[in-house]
Amino acid sequence: MNLRHGLFLLLAGAGLAGAAPRATQNDFGGVGLLQTPTARMAPAGEISINANRTDPYSRYSFSLQPFDWMEGTFRYTSISNRKYGAEDLSGSQSAKDKAFDIKFRLLQESRWTPEIALGGRDISGTGLFSSEYIVSNKRVGDLDFSLGLGWGYIGNRGELDNPLGWINDRLKTRPAPDASVERAGSFDANTYFRGRPSLFGGINWQTPWEPLSLKLEYDGNDYQHEPMNNNQKQSSPFNIGMVFKANDSVDLHAAFERGNTAMFGITLHTNFASRTAPAKVNDPAPEPLVERAAGRNADSVDWADVSRRVEQNAGYKVERITRKDQEVVVYGEQTRYLYPPEAVGRTARILDNSSDDNVRWFTVVDTKYGQPVVETSVPRNVFRDVANQERPLEELRRTTEQNVPLPQQEELLYQQKPDPFSYNVGLGYNQSIGGPNDFLLYQFTADLDSEYRFSPSLWANGLLSVNLVNNFDNFTYDAPSNLPRVRTDVREYITTSNVMLQNFQLNKTARLDQDLYGMVYGGYLESMYAGVGGELLYRPMNEDWALGANLDLVRQREFDQHFGLRDYQVATGFVTLYWQTGFQDILATASAGRYLARDWGGTLDLSRQFKNGVRFGAWATLTTANKEEFGEGSFDKGIYVSIPFDELMSSSTMRRANLTWDPLTRDGGARLSHYYSLYDLTDGRDQVMFQNLFGRIVK
Repeated sequence: MNLRHGLFLLLAGAGLAGAAPRATQNDFGGVGLLQTPTARMAPAGEISINANRTDPYSRYSFSLQPFDWMEGTFRYTSISNRKYGAEDLSGSQSAKDKAFDIKFRLLQESRWTPEIALGGRDISGTGLFSSEYIVSNKRVGDLDFSLGLGWGYIGNRGELDNPLGWINDRLKTRPAPDASVERAGSFDANTYFRGRPSLFGGINWQTPWEPLSLKLEYDGNDYQHEPMNNNQKQSSPFNIGMVFKANDSVDLHAAFERGNTAMFGITLHTNFASRTAPAKVNDPAPEPLVERAAGRNADSVDWADVSRRVEQNAGYKVERITRKDQEVVVYGEQTRYLYPPEAVGRTARILDNSSDDNVRWFTVVDTKYGQPVVETSVPRNVFRDVANQERPLEELRRTTEQNVPLPQQEELLYQQKPDPFSYNVGLGYNQSIGGPNDFLLYQFTADLDSEYRFSPSLWANGLLSVNLVNNFDNFTYDAPSNLPRVRTDVREYITTSNVMLQNFQLNKTARLDQDLYGMVYGGYLESMYAGVGGELLYRPMNEDWALGANLDLVRQREFDQHFGLRDYQVATGFVTLYWQTGFQDILATASAGRYLARDWGGTLDLSRQFKNGVRFGAWATLTTANKEEFGEGSFDKGIYVSIPFDELMSSSTMRRANLTWDPLTRDGGARLSHYYSLYDLTDGRDQVMFQNLFGRIVK
């Protein structure tokens, strides 16, 4: 058998072999082989937390996949044989480097064409490990081949002339990276795609044993240009490794790299767009629909009992129940179910089991702090037939109406004043990552979050925190600042007291027109500021945009977060445009105004919310504070993930876990942290989300 036919049969056999190789993380974070990236992407909604060790580097990364075509990675690298800084500042702590990577898919794989991606590693800041690359992948059965061209760290071997050199001679050389703090956090496009690149690539083999995949890689780095003059010996440009799938959420990594160094790592991952939430075994079952008794009398209905069942089963704190001709209307505030159609459907079941035969429509008016937000009207007969699987869901979708709640002449059937006092006890967590005192500073607190309603639209709320355990005693570093210290005094606020009144304020809402809402508030608005303020929001029904404005007059609080105030005060406020772009469920929020340090500017926030309520987002702020005034980081930016507890718990809840990664705490671009937002309070007007989750109405 000649080589040509043998290779053909080998590839044909591979095409018939087991499952396609799955996307796994590389050493730096992000889908790839070992030291190098590939063109592959994880499915949209994927989150990965990675940790690995290849002497002298320990890498800790967090990867997000907001879209099928875009991947972002945030990483800390600990360099164990270099010090963070002077001993009186950071002791024996090893050097740390923060980095941000991004990758875009340019072409999706087809039968004849490869998958192609363009990306950058460590694209901002000191750029110690900065690289740019273009890479392609082609799958043949259980083998996935990658080949790429890398500039910078990935291509330090410099085997090729820069193919972009014909554009400009300056692209033939690449400036050397440095660890200058002045450059940290800024984007330096002056270095992108410069210098001599190198090829890289390899093979990922999904073995017949499903948990195990093997990797062979050609590394374009020669390790003779390592940051901080930390060059490493390389015995071979080939790296070999394996990934073992311990379970659906845990991958274990091991490799032999540079021909002389072992690598071990772990990846924790999940997909919040496709994962199945735990069964809600602690929720009450929806009321089963019962046969209607002929001639049921409207006067015999116990509406107090209906209200009690609606609250217990559908989660609405009922304010009143009314009747208008052949329609029963329930006014209430949702307290349990994250998905509005589910709450409406449960309410419709209770009303169908209770109302007389003359009722043809069930309407739920969702309110927030006394203000009607949206009314949803369900046709009784269609709902019943769909719930009994006698008609398709689409008929109910087509006939269900959502409208602006308007005052109408209605017969009052029942009214109640809900319990005015409510509270929650929970565990709080604060952290600081990558600082000069310690890599991880942490604090656990016991939190009491309470609320008292004087009326549906007038209430007071407070958050009291008690320190349980922390290592912030090590926190001795005060970041330098050339602006008023509106945020960089964070050390004093965290370490001064063990009992902190983080929030205590009085609030009043009003609906000023059918699409215009207002709110005023005053008190201890957040951990660092007290004052008064107000917000307006115009959010028209059936539109994909809203316009808001807020203005606050605040004064800095004492460090112990009790009742004292400091001298610094400022007026701050913004005009904000919210736009549901219609592209990949992206919400764009653009704000312009005055920040806490009296700098003026704007913030752009882009986020994507998946159908289950999980949101990935990122923001950037540019202000009149120049780089010298702002200091390290150059401008404010960060990412966040908002995860409904409903996705994690066995009982329904509307509470969320909000995780934010802000690489630096600086004074420029700092905003007041509002406890309430009118846009969030009126999220019931998001009809796209309602329609996406409509199937839950007959759950």
